[in-house]
Amino acid sequence: MVCFVLSVSFLEHLHLQVRMNVKRKSVEIRTCKETIDTAALQKGADFVRAFSLGFEIADAMALIRLDDLFMETFETKDVRTLHGDNLSRAIGRIVGKDGRTRHAIENASRTRIVVADCKIHILGGFGNIRIARDAVCSLILGASPGKVYTKLRTIASRAKERF
Repeated sequence: MVCFVLSVSFLEHLHLQVRMNVKRKSVEIRTCKETIDTAALQKGADFVRAFSLGFEIADAMALIRLDDLFMETFETKDVRTLHGDNLSRAIGRIVGKDGRTRHAIENASRTRIVVADCKIHILGGFGNIRIARDAVCSLILGASPGKVYTKLRTIASRAKERF
């Protein structure tokens, strides 16, 4: 099912050819006669990367449709070196109970966040990624989720006033 959705999205939106090379364990993408957009190959690579990092297909498809979406990846050790239980607590603060903290950050900053082990992947607009990254970094550094929620509320209210 997933392979079908991937190939349909490449054919309909980007007019690219895609195949899975089982021996090399890689996805191969190439242009064809119908390819019009010069950036189609890069968009296709970004789509495959987003999907392989754990983003939903709809979010990865947004990379194809919109030009101002970006992905950023960083590790917890880039912010602060943590080991053992301290690392587990930091990741727990990012995700929150039943994913509430992560969803709050996503909704306030209009981004999508995937936490995979020690790596955090953020998908969104450039300014929105900065807001989400700052919130996640605060949580890694030990800030309480309540303090981060308050900061996000003020940022979200400022964004509503602007638009």
